[in-house]
Amino acid sequence: MFPTAAQARLLGVVAGYLADLTFADPARGHPVALFGTAAARVERVTYRDSRTAGVVHVGLLVGGAGLLGAALQRRAGPTAATALATWVSLGGTSLARTGNRMASFLDGGDIDAARRLLPSLCGRDPAALDEAGLTRAALESVAENTSDAQVAPLLWAAAGGAPAVLGYRAINTLDAMIGYRSPRYLRFGWAAARLDDVANSIGARVTAGLVVVCAPLTGGSPGGAVRAWRRDAGRHPSPNAGVVEAAFAGALGVRLGGPTQYRHELQIRPTLGDGRPPTVGDLRRAVRLSQLVQASAVALAALACAAPNVFSGRGFRGFSALRARSATGL
Repeated sequence: MFPTAAQARLLGVVAGYLADLTFADPARGHPVALFGTAAARVERVTYRDSRTAGVVHVGLLVGGAGLLGAALQRRAGPTAATALATWVSLGGTSLARTGNRMASFLDGGDIDAARRLLPSLCGRDPAALDEAGLTRAALESVAENTSDAQVAPLLWAAAGGAPAVLGYRAINTLDAMIGYRSPRYLRFGWAAARLDDVANSIGARVTAGLVVVCAPLTGGSPGGAVRAWRRDAGRHPSPNAGVVEAAFAGALGVRLGGPTQYRHELQIRPTLGDGRPPTVGDLRRAVRLSQLVQASAVALAALACAAPNVFSGRGFRGFSALRARSATGL
């Protein structure tokens, strides 16, 4: 008997998560990197300094990613396709390894190595950062990517299988490539940035909720996470990153935000949380909290896949049959 669509997605989500835990990202030829290369080539043709051109650019690439997922699903089956698409869309294991490497470099006083590593976490200018700045940048990146690269892909895979999660990953990658307010991308990148806001809206809030739940497991404060989330999230320029970063700040008892130097611009961001500046030890705690949140998100995604069967007529009929057998002693 073949699994239902929801059961196939459940199996695929769990298998994809386990593949990420076991193998992390592919060492060479990562599909996301290949997509980025293709997107840059398409941009040479589609680029115009207008929102309309950006909409066309995003539509072509996101639509293509979704069609690729649908084709993979038809050829390999929904379980295998969802597993593969989830694996290549997740970045939890690589994020944890990079965050811990950053902590090790900072613990050892190797600021140059930490600066070289930072671009693999975020787009900030590492040359402008000292140890405290590198620590904060890494922790904020771990927090934001807990949603973008862990929780949100799992939820999209649970909701729509391979087409949905590959489409989501395309949106997120395009936002990272062109979703800037620089002179070149202010209009052309508008569609990618706005679509990413929509695609991550639920994932960011689920992530923040799971931070509250998991905070005690890292010596953190659930109440602090809720307070910072409610009070500070709206101060952040991103409607989604602010939610997650504020929850992390409150949970860990640290203060995030402040001057943030990107290659394109200097942003003066409001502070999130009211604790101390983060230390290297806090960065390690953030990595652990991120891992716990992802594991919890897998369980939540699996529950979302299983719910249609639990609450379907077939599920209720099975439950009624079980009660009837119990009543008759069979």
